[in-house]
Amino acid sequence: MARWIQSRRRPVPADSGHHRENGAGREGTATSAQSGDPADTEGSPDATEGVPAAGAEAAGARLGVLRDALAHIGTTLDEAKTCTELTGVAVGLAGGTAAVMRRTGQTISGYEAITGDADALPDARWAAAVAREAAVPALGVEPEPWLEYTAGTRPRTALCAPLTSGDDVYGVLVWARSGAPLHPAEGELLSLLAERAASHIRHARAYESVNRTAGDLQRALLSEPGRPHPNLDIAIRYLPAGGGVLVGGDWCETVRLHFGRSLLVVGDVMGHGLEAAVDMNAYRSSLRYIASADLPPHRVLRQMDEISSKEAELRPATCLLARVDPGRHQVTLASAGHLPPVLIARDGEASLLPVPVGPPLGTGLGGYESANHRLEPGETLVLFTDGLVERRGEDIDNSLARLSAVRFPLAGGLENVLDTILSRLDARHAEDDVAALAARPHIRQGPAVDADAP
Repeated sequence: MARWIQSRRRPVPADSGHHRENGAGREGTATSAQSGDPADTEGSPDATEGVPAAGAEAAGARLGVLRDALAHIGTTLDEAKTCTELTGVAVGLAGGTAAVMRRTGQTISGYEAITGDADALPDARWAAAVAREAAVPALGVEPEPWLEYTAGTRPRTALCAPLTSGDDVYGVLVWARSGAPLHPAEGELLSLLAERAASHIRHARAYESVNRTAGDLQRALLSEPGRPHPNLDIAIRYLPAGGGVLVGGDWCETVRLHFGRSLLVVGDVMGHGLEAAVDMNAYRSSLRYIASADLPPHRVLRQMDEISSKEAELRPATCLLARVDPGRHQVTLASAGHLPPVLIARDGEASLLPVPVGPPLGTGLGGYESANHRLEPGETLVLFTDGLVERRGEDIDNSLARLSAVRFPLAGGLENVLDTILSRLDARHAEDDVAALAARPHIRQGPAVDADAP
């Protein structure tokens, strides 16, 4: 059985040459480098007597090199990149070859992030055994921060330094070289690098876990929007900021109403991440409940504002409602601090539809109004969140003008319409989340369907 001790740095005495056996059935023997380098006595009074300034200067230089090396590990919250940085720094400081075996639960990967000659690495089974047993120190073994491996009679030395942070083990750093045996100071150095990388890997996995939770929640909430009336085609897109997974409170919804009408909704809860997504779900649930009463859009916003203003922990949100009535060729708009929609005519020309803007939801101020516009068969209505158009340092009027200037191909489908908008406005590099909903009434045959009064 491979012997392993948790990765706590413990100074190894310069004259502490000792021998460790790998156990029955394990190829090779575990040994530590023998002392003998004059540098081993550097810390003794005799070695430093008479040259304190020179010794301090050399120590300062070594610390500077180490500090610079550590600064190059964990520059991002990406685990794979951190492993690559670790092996690169390890080889840069100690030479040889370095690789990482990552551990997730009891699953051990093969060699990854290899820097140097892969053929110089030891048997992967040895390193995998160390990674599996990293959290179970052998009884009666004094704590040490690494294990060594010597392959038979070949002049090759390998080291396995576990990636441990607290009680969690994330894998091992495996380092090997031919020729000179391992010096204890080199083992301590590589162990320190592994310890620093493990801390960054812990943060990277925690970040990934939060991203995954928020992403799963957002996808669950957006995967089943309500179904509009069959006389209205819709398409919806959602893009998290920067193309990442962590999402915020942008959302789209459709509600089927009586007399062939549909209510289209796009909203944006302030903030990002899991908390904003949870608040978005609260607004969405409130909307579905209120919209079932078939109220005019401005009254829907008024009731949503009254309900949300009583929830102290609920974040404010902007919202745009569009009640589409294909039978009357009409759309009724109401806004709670949200940007106006775009109407795309059948000839591909785009224009903004004016709408009275009330305060965001959650303020309790009310004061919402509705506006009616024509929506002919074949025309397309696009609702969107501000992440689609807003750019840092740019006036919002200029941003909206850029969207209005887009020309669309004739007879294009709704998916093509959204593709054109996202491409022309470079939405995949937006600084905020983007949600967009496109709707188009069918060209009806025969007499129009009677509709109720607004």
